[in-house]
Amino acid sequence: MLFVQFNKMQKTPRRLFNRRNFMITGGLAAASCVSYARYIEPTLLSVTRKTVKLPRLPAALDGLVVAQLTDIHYKPGEQDGLIEKAVNVLNAEKPDLIALTGDYVTDSKDVFTPLTQCLSSLQAKHGIYAVMGNHDGWQGSPAHYRKGFRSAGIEFLCNRGTCLSINGEKLFIMGTDSVWSGSIDAQACYRGHKDETVLALVHEPDVFDVLSSQFPVDLQLSGHTHGGQCQIPLVGYAPVRVKYGRNYLYGHYQKGDSNIFVSRGMGTVDANVRFSCTPELALLTLKATHS
Repeated sequence: MLFVQFNKMQKTPRRLFNRRNFMITGGLAAASCVSYARYIEPTLLSVTRKTVKLPRLPAALDGLVVAQLTDIHYKPGEQDGLIEKAVNVLNAEKPDLIALTGDYVTDSKDVFTPLTQCLSSLQAKHGIYAVMGNHDGWQGSPAHYRKGFRSAGIEFLCNRGTCLSINGEKLFIMGTDSVWSGSIDAQACYRGHKDETVLALVHEPDVFDVLSSQFPVDLQLSGHTHGGQCQIPLVGYAPVRVKYGRNYLYGHYQKGDSNIFVSRGMGTVDANVRFSCTPELALLTLKATHS
């Protein structure tokens, strides 16, 4: 009798403890994930270093470092520390070029002026180049951003290209308008291009499929997707994808001799959360395949 009562005493509490423990643990885990995604991960800066091999890159440009900063979606007072950290990291790295690939604002073009003040201290040996994003176009005209970037010493490329001479070789940098909020004129982008290596700055990555099928694109740099903004850990799957960012979500892709790198970017849109998808600063080292 005593043995039976002892068993009952053991079984019932264990069953209640397991159920209660599961519910408490699950609730705490969910709350922790939400808190982390809302208040911690959006403030963390990750630096991605990657080597990209370009078949048409001249030997004289081998080792050129291009930094990419994109999708800031500037929120004054919330992101100042993150942006300051990114600027300091970039200046310490001393990249050859810096590419800013759009979406500087979200809901108002008024925040662009204080943002350019933050970006005005950026330094790169061969210049800083910026293009439009879809949110920028929804809030203002290219002329608005051109003026702001000019005041910060940044060259703004909207359906325009420019040719650089580096170590005796040519590098052609072209930048498009946003395909979503504006209109891309590829012919104007390539005006003046001869046979130089092409670095294409295009906010929306899916433009790559059309652009690279008709024009030379050695490397396209894009943002727009935020890498999904929230991913399933370990799997890397992002449940949400955005228009013009469905074919290329994040990272490096190659199609023939053409390459594209899509950055997770810095900011957030809609919900101010990131999960398993930290804000990113990309440092890409270009390598010649024949070197």
